[in-house]
Amino acid sequence: MKKKKILLAFGTRPEAIKMAPLALALEKMGDRFETRICLTAQHREMLDQVMDFFDLKPHYDLNLMKPGQNLYALTAAIITGMKPVLEDFKPDYVLVHGDTTTSMAAAVAAFYAGCKIGHVEAGLRTFNKWAPFPEEMNRSLTGKLSDVHFAPTTTSKNNLCNENIAEEQIIVTGNTVIDALNIGLDIVEKKDLSSIKLLNKKFLFDKPMILVTGHRRENHGEGFLHICAALKQIAQNEYVDIIYPVHLNPNVQKPVYDMLSGIENIHLITPQPYEAFIWLMNKASIIITDSGGVQEEAPSLGKPVLVMRDTTERPEAVEAGTVILVGTDTDTIVRETIDLLHNKDRYHKMASVHNPYGDGKACERIVQYLLDANNESNSTH
Repeated sequence: MKKKKILLAFGTRPEAIKMAPLALALEKMGDRFETRICLTAQHREMLDQVMDFFDLKPHYDLNLMKPGQNLYALTAAIITGMKPVLEDFKPDYVLVHGDTTTSMAAAVAAFYAGCKIGHVEAGLRTFNKWAPFPEEMNRSLTGKLSDVHFAPTTTSKNNLCNENIAEEQIIVTGNTVIDALNIGLDIVEKKDLSSIKLLNKKFLFDKPMILVTGHRRENHGEGFLHICAALKQIAQNEYVDIIYPVHLNPNVQKPVYDMLSGIENIHLITPQPYEAFIWLMNKASIIITDSGGVQEEAPSLGKPVLVMRDTTERPEAVEAGTVILVGTDTDTIVRETIDLLHNKDRYHKMASVHNPYGDGKACERIVQYLLDANNESNSTH
């Protein structure tokens, strides 16, 4: 039986986390698939860390990260960089993930090469092309180019159907981030990892801990000033600790360090490797974030999430009650956080909701689709 050639193309840490379990699942099926990984390295250091954690090695590395690189240069570099990769491997399917510039540009390159495109985490929408920018248009454009759409939820599927995409091209899989989380927690439990030892040495974890992450472009400027003002107010309650791995972007670093340095129960730390971050999530009482992935992971850990965005392409969590949208309004962030810390019934209700993003078997469903597609194509030859 002829093996299907599958190329996974990704370039950022969040993509690596969500594509790693799929790469591992496909590699296990080496008798049916020839699988290769192409990194664009839109991110570098933290992308490599995720690859190492999941013990994955790229077959192609475009190494495109440059300081201060703009979207024009990055998009052009990805499209031209993918050309020789596609000519060398000649994949049957190129699988891209989500909403990054890598996803969109790699899909364009795959389309030019005549490859079938599979979009993992397809169909998320805010219906506002500027929020989040450029992600909303990245995922919409990728969707227009894709041949098969691996939608994480029925809401995502419905969004695609409303865009006139044929139902048979859409497979509801759950989100691969849950697969990654399950694998990651298993590794964390079995291995004595230095990054976690360091955190255990640094913090007592003897009071409720609030974990904070923030990086979204739309929150730069006034948004981050309001977020920092909220954290400062929350920290006046000495019975809590706030741990904040601060994103490396200078637009985040400056307001955070200017406003929050030197506050005894606010701990500003460097961005954490994946295993340390999921361990911290597990330790937290509440998570305050503007990250999409965290909105999906935290419900599996029973953690209420306050989302510092005005809109979300992940409405399922809001509807299920596992997350609350608080935007960047200082008073709203403070009020909701303090209420969750004190209102045990409300906290328990949020913490015990079933995760709307799946059961950790998303990769299994994607692989099964590709197997069925392979069987069909072999039977026609």
